Amino acid sequence: MNRILIVDGQGGGVGRQLVENIKKEFSDCVVIAVGTNAMATQSMLKAGADHAATGENAVIVGCRKADIIVGPIGIVIADSLWGEITPAMAVSVGQADAVKILLPMNQCDNQIVGIEDVSVGRLVQYSIEEIRRIRRSKNNTCHTPENSL
Repeated sequence: MNRILIVDGQGGGVGRQLVENIKKEFSDCVVIAVGTNAMATQSMLKAGADHAATGENAVIVGCRKADIIVGPIGIVIADSLWGEITPAMAVSVGQADAVKILLPMNQCDNQIVGIEDVSVGRLVQYSIEEIRRIRRSKNNTCHTPENSL
């Protein structure tokens, strides 16, 4: 697993936390941040993403190239994140060959029942644990950013 795509919108706060923690834990992976808007992208870039882009086409292209996709569950629901996720974005994430790690967040009229009410920070830690598990089970290592593109 060498490319981790993080998709986020609105202010990019969830994406920022994901980038910071993933870069700290998996420094040998390439982290690609795609924001649904410029503010979200900028937030993730400042957090240390190796590459960043904004908008629908960036999500579509990023999904084709990612090994793991991480973001709030709304990235697979058209019109979520207050309308920032287009149908094409949701389909691209949903149909990607990548492993998807979706944070179960009850926001923007999407309610996920049967989950704990935990902080975003804890959801990020769950994501890190899942990436670690996936990497161990696949027995893959990541490549350095220079070697992976």
